[in-house]
This record gives sequence, C-alpha cells and structure tokens, in this order.
Amino acid sequence: MTPLCCDDSGPPFQPRPDQDEQLAALCKALAHPHRVYIVRFLLSRSSCFAGEIADQLPIAASTVSQHLTQLKESGLVTGEVDGPRRCYCVNPEAVALLRQLVGEL
Repeated sequence: MTPLCCDDSGPPFQPRPDQDEQLAALCKALAHPHRVYIVRFLLSRSSCFAGEIADQLPIAASTVSQHLTQLKESGLVTGEVDGPRRCYCVNPEAVALLRQLVGEL
C-alpha cells in the first residue's frame, strides 16, 4: 500500500518561478517577529509615524528603522516624509498578493 504522502493523484505540478520569487521575497520580509509585529500594528491603523512604532517594541529606534527599510524594500510597507517625521502604512496590494500566493501554495 502506498503511503498517503506519496499519492500523486493530485493536479499536475505547474512551475511558477515568478510567483515563487515574489512569495519568497515577501516571506523573507516577514521572517522576523518584530517585522510581523510592525505589519500587524500598521494594519490596525490607517497610518503611523515611525516614533509610534518604536514605542511599541522593546528595541532601539534605529533597529525599528532597519526593519521598516526591509519591509519597504519588499513592498509590504510604504512611507512618506512629513517634515522631520516619517509616516508608514501597509501596502494593501502587497498584502493581497501575499494572501493570494500563500493560498495557492
């Protein structure tokens, strides 16, 4: 009897290198608990100044800034300069893409 994990009667494998790359990049951006927290925090607001984010975590503001940079580079977070402050928010299109790609996994 063939083990259930070896049953290959499912749909044929469809390589998706572009989607795999996108999913890997988004997952890498979320590969640290503080970055996951930042995204969850931003999802609970329409926008947020970096100082508010730093107040939520037990880490240095410079470390929060590094995490935000990684999130921005992935496209999950966008940011604007407002005088001496930076304002960040979640990119809803990137979150929707992440949900889609994980759902198709």
